[in-house]
Amino acid sequence: MSHLTILPTVLHDADLLAATLVSFGLFPEPQGLLETFGEEPRAVLLRVAFADGLMVGWERAADGSLALVGDLQRLSRSQQLPSLLGRITRAYAARQALAEAAARMPDALIELGA
Repeated sequence: MSHLTILPTVLHDADLLAATLVSFGLFPEPQGLLETFGEEPRAVLLRVAFADGLMVGWERAADGSLALVGDLQRLSRSQQLPSLLGRITRAYAARQALAEAAARMPDALIELGA
C-alpha cells in the first residue's frame, strides 16, 4: 500500500471542489454573487455559507486556478474557518490524486481509507 505525503493544493476543478464541500456537509451554490467589505458584489463560480453566517466563494483567477473570495475582515475573526479551509484543501487534493490515479489505471481498485 502506498501513502501520499505531499499533494498539490492549488484548486482548479470547480466540480471537484463542490463535491469536496458536500463531503464536509456544506452546500455549495453555483454561479452567485458574493458580498465583500467595501466592494461591489463579486461574481463567483461557487459560494458556501457557514453556520456562523460567514460566506466564502471561489472565482476563476487569471492563471486558471480557483481563488478564494470573502470579506477578509469578517473571515479574520473566525476561529474555526482557517482550519476548515485547510481540511477542505487537503481533501480536494486527495480526491484529485485519486481521480488522476483512476484515470491512469482504469482497471485498478482505488479506495480511500482512514
